[in-house]
Amino acid sequence: MAGAIIENMSTKKLVIVGVILLLFQAFSFMVGGLIAPSPTTAVHYLATKCVDAVKRHQSSRWLMPWGPNQCDKIQDFDEAMSKKIEANDIVFAVHIPLPNKEMSPWFQFMLVILQFDIAFKMYNQIEDGAVATIDVGVAYRDDMLGEWTEMAHSIEQRKLSCNFTTTKTYENEGRYYECDLLPFMELGNVAHKYYLLNIRLPVSERNKINVGIGEIKDIRLVGIHQNGGFTKVWFAMKTFLTPSILIILVWYWRRITLMTRPPVLLEKVIFALGLCMTFINIPVEWFSVGFNWTWMLLFGDIRQGIFYAMLLSFWIIFCGEHLMDQMERNRFSIYWKQVGPIVFGSFCLFIFDMCERGVQLKNPFYSIWASDVGTELAMAFIIVAGICACLYFLFLCFMVFQVFRNISGKRSSLPAMSKARRLHYEGLIFRFKFLMLVTLTCAAMTVIFFIISQVNEGHWHWGDYTVQVNSAFFTGIYGMWNLYVFAIMFLYAPSHKRYGDEQSRGASGEDIQLTTTITHVDGPTEIYKMMGKEAQE
Repeated sequence: MAGAIIENMSTKKLVIVGVILLLFQAFSFMVGGLIAPSPTTAVHYLATKCVDAVKRHQSSRWLMPWGPNQCDKIQDFDEAMSKKIEANDIVFAVHIPLPNKEMSPWFQFMLVILQFDIAFKMYNQIEDGAVATIDVGVAYRDDMLGEWTEMAHSIEQRKLSCNFTTTKTYENEGRYYECDLLPFMELGNVAHKYYLLNIRLPVSERNKINVGIGEIKDIRLVGIHQNGGFTKVWFAMKTFLTPSILIILVWYWRRITLMTRPPVLLEKVIFALGLCMTFINIPVEWFSVGFNWTWMLLFGDIRQGIFYAMLLSFWIIFCGEHLMDQMERNRFSIYWKQVGPIVFGSFCLFIFDMCERGVQLKNPFYSIWASDVGTELAMAFIIVAGICACLYFLFLCFMVFQVFRNISGKRSSLPAMSKARRLHYEGLIFRFKFLMLVTLTCAAMTVIFFIISQVNEGHWHWGDYTVQVNSAFFTGIYGMWNLYVFAIMFLYAPSHKRYGDEQSRGASGEDIQLTTTITHVDGPTEIYKMMGKEAQE
């Protein structure tokens, strides 16, 4: 057998390849750090208190906070009381974006967070377990003079979590409670230029609706969307990397099929990893700029989940195939105990995502964080996912340690060889160990990225605990995945070269000593075959 490129390529050429990949890795970090803006932008809005003069009999009527057709406004609730305006006739109106600005499909998504400004009153305090009932609708239009088109309408409930930090006395009336931010709305794309939110807080003492929620003075919203500049950089990276990985994937599999033997499990898994990398690379997000595809966020999560599952499974099989003996290796069923939990965890991630973003396709105001049970489940899921990711990395380190230990045991055969062949095999061992260390580094960065992404996904629900993710981290990790998959397919592709034909003719005895017992072992590299023999011994 000719062996793999990682064995037969000269050290000089391997160093050149490694330096080029390292430069591309540095460039991927620099793209995010120097070119792309921050991934997201947060814009603060203060709701305008409008008076619904028609008393909500016309459900198609939308109240604008400013502009030529702006609503009748009041400054505060004292003015409403003096004008005998009922609470049910007050509508909190928010126009997104701010005046003289436009939303854009390049923003990709829009997350809206709600916060109540609630004043303390001795006779109207927030009761324990108070729940605010919100009648909310969102509409859109694409020009300032057009009619508003309803996008969604819902009646939602949000549990208030507020603290009053001073003593509850008459002297402290008018001070504000400190209330947690509440999840409010999430749109999977931003296909229109203007959005309008009309929020009502219906009051019914008979039905105990919005009773015991304190004296609400104002409603504040925080609109979070992806930066258009970051989106363009992200799309450009995907557009560049897709053909690169696709070309190396086709080249790799063509070399595998040209061999006289069938591909082994490790080679099939490398090919599957390349397919998953290509799948996550394909820049279908370009279509979201021109089409109103609300499911793009969910689809992106599914693609990333498939890639995570494949990458984590690959590392287990990659290490395991260098630990198993020839009777056990090359069978996928051997790894069900390790790969099974990865598949199960990925399926749980999918179910969790469907429970929120799947429902949001129909109702953008739905949030799994809105209820106590949902919040506890979501928090538990994030914590368990982080713990499992750390345990996976520790298990992977243990497997790599076992591989290194087996290689060290095999080195006892090297002193009996001639100097040329001993140096050759020592070189192979060094290359393989270096690749394993690179694999561990990539795995560590992936686990860190996964944990930070999960925390960042829900940091608005964690109160003061926030995690800021830099653009360089996103582009750097994404570039690292592509470069790692590219390197694995390149280095483990069959080589057309044969090492030491002349030496092997003059050192047949050494050849027999090392390889006669494993001539029936098929595999991509000499290290692969050596480890199979070591495990058997």
